[in-house]
Amino acid sequence: MSFLKSKWMQLPREIYAGHDVLRNIGTLCQRFGFERETLLITGSTTYEVAGRYVKELLEGSNFDAEVLKVGQATMENLEKVKEHGESKAFLIGVGGGSKIDLAKKASYDLGVPFISVPTDAAHDGIASPRATIRTNGTSISMEAQVPMGVVADTEIIIQAPYRYLAAGAADVIANITAIKDWELAHKLRNENFSSTAYGMAKYSAESIIENAESIKPNLEESAWIVVKAIIVSGMAMSIANSSRPASGSEHLFAHALEKIAPGKALHGEMVGVGTIMMMYLHGGDWRKIRDVLRMIGAPTTARELGVDDEDVIRALTMAHKIRDRYTILGVRGLTREAAENLARITGVIGR
Repeated sequence: MSFLKSKWMQLPREIYAGHDVLRNIGTLCQRFGFERETLLITGSTTYEVAGRYVKELLEGSNFDAEVLKVGQATMENLEKVKEHGESKAFLIGVGGGSKIDLAKKASYDLGVPFISVPTDAAHDGIASPRATIRTNGTSISMEAQVPMGVVADTEIIIQAPYRYLAAGAADVIANITAIKDWELAHKLRNENFSSTAYGMAKYSAESIIENAESIKPNLEESAWIVVKAIIVSGMAMSIANSSRPASGSEHLFAHALEKIAPGKALHGEMVGVGTIMMMYLHGGDWRKIRDVLRMIGAPTTARELGVDDEDVIRALTMAHKIRDRYTILGVRGLTREAAENLARITGVIGR
């Protein structure tokens, strides 16, 4: 019988991560052979933090950079980015998760490359092939472009509020339950599985857990630890050609909670709390996850998330309906009684 197996994957070609690496962006774009015209997608705050400097560096390398300041990652803003980027040779996303998501999704739709320049590390989207776009009040994960290059300057990232870094660390820790769900779906539903992506996702989560004591406010090494793990996590998704290595039942819970209580907590913060509870369902060491999150300074309870106990219970009962993805929650999900018991046992809601 002939061997017919094949696979396609897309990974960043070049990655700069660490202290003062932003100064390399002009030469990076030159090496890629980009034509002159580019669109720089940023926000009012992030333009002052890094966008203006990026524009100066690009112009010093003979690129013509148009600046577009936009808000959240919504369908309306995505259309605005695509309209301005239609005639450009490449796009650059400078900012937090929403600006990177807009850049990567617009570049995918337009068929042009993009460069990822994060100004915080709040979640694992810096180098991933997925974008979260809000439409009709709901956040939807969409297929997007993997960045051709990533320039993650830890000197800039550490200046963002520490809450964002802690949330990013929590988002990577969630890989621990995501890969358990993925393995379960592979065994019970014969879902496609990549041992390479599994190993990378596991490694990135363990690197955060093992270095949790070093993740502190105002310490640039903290940004280095988290950014490295985030990039590896994003590459795991690229290799799997799926968000499976980094998104399981804990993300379903987080997305459900966001629908119920929008704007109350950061994505990574909700995911971290979800990881505690899903690790309990998997029969793993949920106390260790809780303790690591506490050490980092990420929320571990409903109160710390700024939501009501009832919101958590409701999110747990509806999480399995968020998307067609098999997880430890099964196809029927949790009963209200089971959800309440789970949240109380793990200390997420009051006893």
